[in-house]
Amino acid sequence: MQGYITADVVAKNWGISKRRVQVLCSEGRVEGAVKHGGVWAIPINAIKPEALRPGKKGE
Repeated sequence: MQGYITADVVAKNWGISKRRVQVLCSEGRVEGAVKHGGVWAIPINAIKPEALRPGKKGE
């Protein structure tokens, strides 16, 4: 798929773990991410979501 990269590549670009990227995708916090088989396909231009801080949930 052109225009998409894997969670592994995104993790290196964003400086976080691959597992954290997968969790963000499954929570719907990475816009445009889709799962094909067992692999997340993330748009090249995806933006790292803001960290949720205590008190921000549900706002």
